[in-house]
Amino acid sequence: MSDQDKPFFVGYLGVPKELVLLLSAVAVSTVAAFVALAFAVGVTQDAPENARIRGDLGRQTVTGVLELQPYPMLHVTSGSEQIAVGETLMMSGAGKFGIAAQAEQIGAAGAEVTGVILNRGSIRMLQIPNRNRDIKAADVTEPVPEPVDLGRWRLAGEICDGKCLTGAMRPGRGLAHKACAELCLIGGVPPVFVTSQPVEGEEFLMIGSADGGPITDALLDRVGVYISLEGRIEKRGGLLVFLADDTTLEVLP
Repeated sequence: MSDQDKPFFVGYLGVPKELVLLLSAVAVSTVAAFVALAFAVGVTQDAPENARIRGDLGRQTVTGVLELQPYPMLHVTSGSEQIAVGETLMMSGAGKFGIAAQAEQIGAAGAEVTGVILNRGSIRMLQIPNRNRDIKAADVTEPVPEPVDLGRWRLAGEICDGKCLTGAMRPGRGLAHKACAELCLIGGVPPVFVTSQPVEGEEFLMIGSADGGPITDALLDRVGVYISLEGRIEKRGGLLVFLADDTTLEVLP
């Protein structure tokens, strides 16, 4: 076949029959390459395990007693079909906001709370859609449970925002993950320390500062970074709280 008779593809003309098979193979290969690349990017992210928003269960309304520090938590005294009496729940608002202001208006007292369950492993959070309507004072006679001191520990792990960790988003890696978590924590969402050394079988602990309040700026700057910290651990109802001393912070390789 002379060069003059060889098939030649021009974009605005039909595809020569001799090139249809080749171009089809190229198209299929290109699509397959993008699918493989998307899969490769996806599998590099941390597995969500059983973290999920249990919106399929509908909104849950429970009553309990509030504890305000280091972040608001509810010790359930009257549960629902999905939330048991005696459970201790972290709480957050919609978006990247906590509910500290609303909880402080009620104080360390009884509250009725309506929200959607988020959970990862044994740690659970109640996401409150309307912070000004879905949390209100209630008549509860039970006191806040006395904290149980578990001593001083040095733990290695990572500070995450509790809302994404428990299922609002898939925890990931890199600058996007760190920036998203920092914005949540600045907005008042409770942080969680994910430890590589379980304490009483638990690897997720709410984290606060050594004085019992919210985490310090020094800890906030190390969100999403593998670190080690020393601090006191207390059991507050059904939740472990790590009161970390930011002067002991070390960034690990």
